[in-house]
Order: sequence, then structure tokens, then C-alpha cells
Amino acid sequence: MAGRRLQFCAGPGEFLAAAGPHLAADPVVSTVVTTVAHRALAQQATGISQPDRTWWLVVSDGSGAVVGAGMRTATFAPYPPFLLPMPDEAAVALACALHERGEEVLAVNGALPAVVLCAAELARLGGGRVGVSQHTRLHELGELVRPASVPGGLVVATGDDVELVMEWFAAFMGDADEQAGRPRGASAHEMPDRAEVLRRLQTGRLWFWVDETGERVHLTGANPPSFGVARVGPVYTPPAQRGRGWASNAVAEVSRRLRAEGARACLFTDQANPISNKLYAALGYRPVVDMANLVIVR
Repeated sequence: MAGRRLQFCAGPGEFLAAAGPHLAADPVVSTVVTTVAHRALAQQATGISQPDRTWWLVVSDGSGAVVGAGMRTATFAPYPPFLLPMPDEAAVALACALHERGEEVLAVNGALPAVVLCAAELARLGGGRVGVSQHTRLHELGELVRPASVPGGLVVATGDDVELVMEWFAAFMGDADEQAGRPRGASAHEMPDRAEVLRRLQTGRLWFWVDETGERVHLTGANPPSFGVARVGPVYTPPAQRGRGWASNAVAEVSRRLRAEGARACLFTDQANPISNKLYAALGYRPVVDMANLVIVR
């Protein structure tokens, strides 16, 4: 990889200092990495340490300009790295570097084609074949189109709601498994723990839609803005409440509030789920970049 350099940073502060301007230049595409980096920085300030396997990656060209980034921060096995766009040769060089470091990498998530090239080289070096766990698509809100109104409105979820929020988070992930053709529960290891859910509740960034009787019929969340971009999710409606417009109205209102704060709104969809893709398109969300979650099967 002539002229290019891979710099592994030990902490989010060092990473943001090096890659911040690059990430800020395309903050929608960078949303996952910037959100996690800023969250890790905040947790570090309160004494919450990161796992030993954590790293942050800055890719530079021959002139020293940053041309790519990535991270390995996942708290669930097999701890997949997440890659942002980078030159093709950098993605291959990263696989070689990880192999030389003795890191076991059995999954890679993030932007295409970087994840495909990295995973293919990892499989070549360590054996196995590359499979697709999920094709995702990142969308950004253009002009917000309000849906037909329904009764009720948003209320902020609080720490008192942690049990219901935990239950609905798990159901949301189970539905995502089924929609992607995976066994229900295959992604249960990605479920945030109670402490993390409580932290999210404390930020005031999880909302219920309540109907005219006050019943909680839907849950929508959003991350705090990072470089001016806030990512919506999860978006979950219990099966008995579906088809009534709760989700479209909740996402529209959350999106409106994010815009009112001065943030750009974005969200991910599973490309295999035509219902959610159609819903968000109707609200004014437009595709930005395709990503994938890949696995290496040995």
C-alpha cells in the first residue's frame, strides 16, 4: 500500500483528533463511527473503560491527508470491525495488518466495497468463505413529508420504562432477524444491556407514541447529534398495533424535532425489508450509501 498509512489509535480522543475533520466532511456517511466515538469519549470521562480489543483506525495517503477510517468497538461476539469508505488497497492492507496482529476477525460491517475487500482478504489469509448477514442502506431526510395524522403523540421514555424498553428492543431485533432471513434471536447478542438502555433513557432520546387513551403503542429512538447529524432508531411497533400509522407519525415527529434542533436526520434500513424502506421514502428519506454486515464462515 505504497504511500498509505494505517494508524491504530488506542482511544476515541486520539482518533477524533486525527480523523475529526475527515469525518465531519461527510457526517452522514460517518454517522455510526462518529456517534460511537463521541459516546466512548463521554463514557471515558465518567470512568467507563473500553474493552481491550477496541481500536480506532485512521487511513492516510502519501501526503498525510486522511482518506478513510474504521473502528473495532462492538461489545458482542464476534466483535466485527466497522469500516467507513477507504481506498481499495487500504481495505486489503487492513486485513493483512489484522492477520499479522493475530486478531481473530470473523465478521466485518460497514461501507461497500471496503468491507467486501477486507473480508475477502481475511478469508484468504485465515481460511473460510465470506457470507452476507445483512445488506443495509443509509438514508438522509430531504424535505420532510408529514403523513396522515393519527391520534395521540410523542412522550419521552424515562428510567421507569426500562423494562418495557428492554422488551421492545429485544422484539425489534428479533423482527430484524426474521426480516433478514435469520433465525429469530440470532442477533440477541447485539442487544444493549440494561445499563446502556438506562443511559439512553437518561439522554431523553427514546420516545413512545401514545394513543388517545394514553397507551404506549410504539417506540422510536435517536442518537444525540454527532457533527450535526442525528441517527433515528430503533423504530418498533408491537404486532397488534401495526398498520395504524403510529410508526410513520412517530418517525416524522422525531425527525421534525431533530431538524428543529439544527441537526440533519438519517436512519438505516434493511434492504430486505420493503415495508420500512417504503415508509421512510414516503416521509422524505433518500438513500445515501449501501453498507453490509459480512461474516467469515470457517
